[in-house]
Amino acid sequence: MSADLPATAPRFDLPEADAFTRPYWDAAGEGRLLIRRCGACGGAHHYPREFCPGCWSEDVTWERASGRATLYTWSVVHRNDLPPFGGRVPYVAAVVDLAEGPRMMTEIVDCAEGALRIGMELRVAFRPTGAG
Repeated sequence: MSADLPATAPRFDLPEADAFTRPYWDAAGEGRLLIRRCGACGGAHHYPREFCPGCWSEDVTWERASGRATLYTWSVVHRNDLPPFGGRVPYVAAVVDLAEGPRMMTEIVDCAEGALRIGMELRVAFRPTGAG
């Protein structure tokens, strides 16, 4: 017995945007990084939330980030069995501190592994997915 399967396998590496996160993903599709800023305490945060994780205010808005960051830590991934990541190995998974303050996870591209240094300056780069 077989099941009716979709013609193509689902992409587990692509997010599903909802009404709240749509501005974030639309901006990313245009090569812009957005963060959230609290109108009550002034704190910036990332990942996007509908409230401030510092003071719990709901007075938060989208803000374009500068795209500048510093490298906090990284790890070179040599094996990943989840599609499509297995086709990307080795890759560098990293945690960076955005110039605006928030810390976020990312992938380092266009930099040799041996050149990576804690505290080095980085700039955001977006990879086209072909899926919007």
